[in-house]
Amino acid sequence: MSAATARPADAGEALDAADGRHARRDRNRLAVVDAMLGLYHEGNLDPSSDEIAARAGLSPRSLFRYFDDLHDLVRVAVSRQYERVRALADLDLSTTAPLGERVERLVQQRLRLIGATASVGKVSRLREPFQPLIAEQLTQGRTLLRAQLQRLFAPELAAMPAQRAATALAAIDVLTSFEAVQLLRDDQGLPAQRIAATLSDSVTRLLEA
Repeated sequence: MSAATARPADAGEALDAADGRHARRDRNRLAVVDAMLGLYHEGNLDPSSDEIAARAGLSPRSLFRYFDDLHDLVRVAVSRQYERVRALADLDLSTTAPLGERVERLVQQRLRLIGATASVGKVSRLREPFQPLIAEQLTQGRTLLRAQLQRLFAPELAAMPAQRAATALAAIDVLTSFEAVQLLRDDQGLPAQRIAATLSDSVTRLLEA
């Protein structure tokens, strides 16, 4: 076989080898991210590179073949978890539904979403002042959820004077936030059922006033 006829096979083998390296890199990168998320879920909100590598089945030195530094890894892990739970932020409900039904559905949705992001929610808020990309992601999420409230309760807000409506919307936004639920759950020790009842009653009072 001539050298000329061997080139296509050689090129194909080189491409296969490159594809294999890329696939292995992607698998290892994902393993590191999932290891980080697993440690977060267990309550370790600031794992060391040794702990992350051990969970991922890699050497500590190899972590930084896939990420610039721990800040980069945290950012990617937070983004991955938020992408996983993005569908939980959807709330397909008509504004013509009774107020009580809309309030109940909203509270259920927020508690599911906050529960699904529990550990990552804490990490992202700890990192927010120091990592602009995480801060931007949180701002976008808060803006989306605030706009959702404005749409869901548009009839009640429209019936109020403008200043009163703005105050009610701001209060409901705070009441149904990650931070508020965390305080009720972790600081006050309320069970999920009590938290739901507290939020539902408070939101209803603000909209019926």
